[in-house]
Amino acid sequence: MDISSRSPFRIMLLATGGTIEKSYDASAGALTLDVPVIDTLLATLDQPDVQVDVRRVMSIDSLDMGEAERAEVVTAARAALAASDVDAVVITHGTDTLAQTAQALATALDTPRLPIVLTGAMRPYRVADSDAAQNVAQALMAARLLTPGVYAAFHGRVIPAGRIVKDYERLTLIESAT
Repeated sequence: MDISSRSPFRIMLLATGGTIEKSYDASAGALTLDVPVIDTLLATLDQPDVQVDVRRVMSIDSLDMGEAERAEVVTAARAALAASDVDAVVITHGTDTLAQTAQALATALDTPRLPIVLTGAMRPYRVADSDAAQNVAQALMAARLLTPGVYAAFHGRVIPAGRIVKDYERLTLIESAT
C-alpha cells in the first residue's frame, strides 16, 4: 500500500519554537516564547484524513539553536522515522537557522525513509497577517506528497535541504541557485 493514500495519513509534528510560536508581551515590549500555539493552530486547519501528533522538542528562538539543540532535533526526527505509525515528519522551526537544521538532518539521516518537512513563520501565529497557518498547512500537504528526503515548505515553495536560504529583504525562504 502506498502510504500517501493511507487513511488517516499520520504526521509527527516536532515543535522547536521560533517566531511561529511567539507572542507579544506588552509589559516587556517584546516577543516571547511563553505559550505554545501549535495545537491551537492545528485546530484551525481542515486536514481531512490526516492525523497530526505533536511532540514539543524545545521552545527556543532559532538564533539560540546551537549544535547541541540541533542534535536534539536530529534525535527526535530519527525516533519519529523509526516509529511504524508515522508516515511523515513536519518540524516547526525558527527561520533564521532553519536551513542549517535542514542540512544537519539531511547529513545525519542520509536517506530518511519518509519525507521530513521544516516550516516556520515570519510573523507569529498570534499577530495579524501571520503566515504561520499557511506555512503549516503547506508543510502538512507537502509531507503527504513528497518522496523521502528533507525539505522546507514556506510561502508556496518546497525547497530541498542544502538549497534553503532566508531572504531577509523579502521576508521569505528561497531556493539558492547553487
